[in-house]
Amino acid sequence: MINQKLQSKLNTPFPVIAPSMLKCDFGNLHREVELLEAAEASVLHWDVMDGHFVPNLSYGALLIERVRPLTKMFFDAHLMVSNPEEYIDEYIKAGCDSITVHIEAVPDPQDILDHMNKSGVVPGLAISPKTPVEMIEPYLESCGLILVMSVEPGFGGQSFMESSLPKIKQLKTMIANSTILSVDGGIGMETIAEAAAAGANYFVVGSALFSQADYSIAVNELVEKARSQTASLT
Repeated sequence: MINQKLQSKLNTPFPVIAPSMLKCDFGNLHREVELLEAAEASVLHWDVMDGHFVPNLSYGALLIERVRPLTKMFFDAHLMVSNPEEYIDEYIKAGCDSITVHIEAVPDPQDILDHMNKSGVVPGLAISPKTPVEMIEPYLESCGLILVMSVEPGFGGQSFMESSLPKIKQLKTMIANSTILSVDGGIGMETIAEAAAAGANYFVVGSALFSQADYSIAVNELVEKARSQTASLT
């Protein structure tokens, strides 16, 4: 059921580029959404930070809810928050298509994952750099999306951590073919190929996209870089 829901919501071929809205120009948010749509990005990745689970603050469900009527793009919320079970329904109400919580914030996420699935949302689970894959292994079948952090959560602009690659490779052997394997942190033209080679098919991109003058060129170049690497493995 999860995988059918995912396929119906995320109506785009892999590899997927998911712009991290943490790096967008919030003074021109509507225009940014229009530009990303024109670039055929298809996903908006919302990094939610609470100042507790991670040191920084970002935005919350209210902002996402205001943007929801502006586009039909897939809304992917990444909750870097403590006690995510207290806020899940706010993000469901805001119109998120997928919601990812951290195993470090909720050591037994089964009830949350089940609730998201029953609510029509694709359930996701994230793992931070210092956390072993074994922590999320019992819950993989309940997830439509697995997110491997390739930087420490909570800060934009960090460099890609090579130590994330063995985790991606390991998880690729453990999940269903239809489960999204996402990587977040330091993804750009210099790093997307090795992440794709390890098995990732969904790439959260911040600075490497929003620092470019033309989002369409940036998205296309990233997709082609990931696709060529994936093709070379088949």
